[in-house]
Amino acid sequence: MYTASWRDVIRPDLFGTTPVRRDRPYRFVIRACLVVFRLFGFRFDVRGSEHVPTSGGAIICSNHVSFFDFTFLGLGALPQHRLVRFMAKSAVFDHWFAGRFMRAMQHIPVDRKAGAAAFDLAVRALKDGEVVGVFPEATISTSFTVKDLKAGAPRMAVQAGVPIIPAAVWGGHRVATKGHKVELRRGVPVTVILGEPIVPEAGEKPQALLRRTRAAMEEVLDEAQRSYPDQPAGPDDRWWQPAHLGGTAPTPQAAATDDAIRASGKEAKAPKKTPAARLKALAGRLRK
Repeated sequence: MYTASWRDVIRPDLFGTTPVRRDRPYRFVIRACLVVFRLFGFRFDVRGSEHVPTSGGAIICSNHVSFFDFTFLGLGALPQHRLVRFMAKSAVFDHWFAGRFMRAMQHIPVDRKAGAAAFDLAVRALKDGEVVGVFPEATISTSFTVKDLKAGAPRMAVQAGVPIIPAAVWGGHRVATKGHKVELRRGVPVTVILGEPIVPEAGEKPQALLRRTRAAMEEVLDEAQRSYPDQPAGPDDRWWQPAHLGGTAPTPQAAATDDAIRASGKEAKAPKKTPAARLKALAGRLRK
């Protein structure tokens, strides 16, 4: 297990001997993340970093279970002194604060209603030798299993002639994920696994490459889940485990149904609490 140290935060060679000047904002953000990781004592188990090429383009395809997956996944490429350009929804780039950093870090905005522009930007980045990070499930998986994947990553790999690196992130959802309140607890283990590169074969169709990618992602995610060092503390703590491992997370079928309802806009929304109710809840927490 690796726990970020204050020495890591200030290491001059953290990004190699000749880091690119334009990536100074990205390097600043990574050091800031290491500070947060140190303060909260996250314990990382990072495996397979050697599968990230030291130069040239590659696509990292990962599952998606928490709001912070991209920060954890980036640690997998750091030993190779590579920075990952993540594809993220365009709304993040429109945010008054986060948007500035997303653009400065050369991440790639994705407008789901007009995805061709993002596809072209990603292919160009790959041909320029960048590592591009993709969450091909498009949204967080509430079943904590691999959902149906979008075909964009295999199409990019075929067009740019680069390998796909299947990846899994596990543990961060215990801190922050969809449908559960954020719990900034200390000492949470986070597992990051990068699998062997999948190289597109001559004449291989994107759909065939997609099937190989999904199978590899499921394999590394299963490894991450079964080797995870923590177990639920009790019946009420089984929510973060998938159903097939005895957890109380929704089954993939139930999660897919919920996603469809949410996408249609028919999801029942909880009424907003009044100021008085919020003050009452805060007073209750303070009394504990």
